[in-house]
Amino acid sequence: MRAGLPGQTYNVGGRNERTNLYVVQTICDLLDEFRPDGAPRRQLIGYVADRPGHDRRYAIDASKLETDLGWRAMETFETGLRKTVRWYIDHPNWWGPLRKGYAGERLGLPQ
Repeated sequence: MRAGLPGQTYNVGGRNERTNLYVVQTICDLLDEFRPDGAPRRQLIGYVADRPGHDRRYAIDASKLETDLGWRAMETFETGLRKTVRWYIDHPNWWGPLRKGYAGERLGLPQ
């Protein structure tokens, strides 16, 4: 933040490209570990047809940030996701109100 040049764009990433399915499976596994009631959650994964514009992968090229500024990620995908899932479990007061009015239906389908 201090060494970046005004007007430049730096992508922040940790060289941790994963498939969407891997991310969902890992979240399920972490929830099973932290909250075993309801396990195994991988059984809850449903496979549906891709929605229009579905991203097949997410990848960030952080090489400019790494090369120009010497930045390196301090977390792996696994350690960062573990901390993220733990935070959500520990902070229902933050996400709870967001669930009001949402019945769990699939979003992003064409009208």
